[in-house]
Amino acid sequence: METRTLGRTGRDVSVVGLGTWQLGADWGDVTREDAIEVLDAAVAGGVTFFDTADVYGDGRSEQLIGEYLRSRPELDVFVATKMGRRAEQDPQHFTLENFREWTDRSRQNLGVDTLDLVQLHCPPTAVFSDDQVFDALDTLVEEKVIAAYGVSVETVNEALTAIARPHVASVQIILNAFRLKPLDEVLPAAREAGVGIIARVPLASGLLSGRYSEDTTFAADDHRTFNRSGEAFDVGETFSGVDFATGVQAAREFADLVPEGVHPAQAAIAWILAQPGVTAAIPGARTVTQARSNAAAADVTLPDGFDAGVRDIYDRLLRDAIHPRW
Repeated sequence: METRTLGRTGRDVSVVGLGTWQLGADWGDVTREDAIEVLDAAVAGGVTFFDTADVYGDGRSEQLIGEYLRSRPELDVFVATKMGRRAEQDPQHFTLENFREWTDRSRQNLGVDTLDLVQLHCPPTAVFSDDQVFDALDTLVEEKVIAAYGVSVETVNEALTAIARPHVASVQIILNAFRLKPLDEVLPAAREAGVGIIARVPLASGLLSGRYSEDTTFAADDHRTFNRSGEAFDVGETFSGVDFATGVQAAREFADLVPEGVHPAQAAIAWILAQPGVTAAIPGARTVTQARSNAAAADVTLPDGFDAGVRDIYDRLLRDAIHPRW
């Protein structure tokens, strides 16, 4: 597995990480045993980067990762978590006192003294311009509560504001074959500043796996059922803000670009990794098969013309279909 340096953390991580939202909540039920097997399969495939958050299953995802890594002390896995969604989304809640409370809880869940990376979890836009917020994060670094900090963002403008901060190590942003806007400004700015880019929602909530039709349904406790219009949280987190029917059509055309012997999901991940400035993509997995397939995407080489095909699909089907926020 290829590794790349994750921005200002100075740490090398696998280019394919594992997003662990699925192991916490909002994707249907995943048992503890299945979750541990997914983590183990990812590591066996070369993954050295787990991404989690304190709200994934109200800490369940962090706890499962902590349990797994304690059982495998020989592993060197970089764990990025997130904070800020446990409180009402009011900029006034983003204080050193709350940061200490939230990070203490994550340290306990993960069973570590120092968190590798803590990311502000898509906070209100005003937070990105608040010097006191970043002074508080610097304090946590000085106190060795966290080794580094980054941000998870919803918009390009939020990403650019964060990249301009001198101690922001990484930016996590939605980037996939259905969401191309970050390519124009965010990736070049991050490269110039030495900030890592973590591409989340790389499969557009599974659309780019090519497994869904217009008639596909999801469990009631799956965000792909209850958040299609942003009822529970930002609509961009579900199908990248594309309406489901349009996404299915675009996914069919995407699959037609994929060379024989390569799974569409693997091609989607490989396309992201080929974009200059991307450090890692963090697809999620609910099964061992998915975890293995995602890890193997690091070895996929895409044919000439693939990128042009992605951009053609975007221009024809998606540019005007994405939610207006994007």
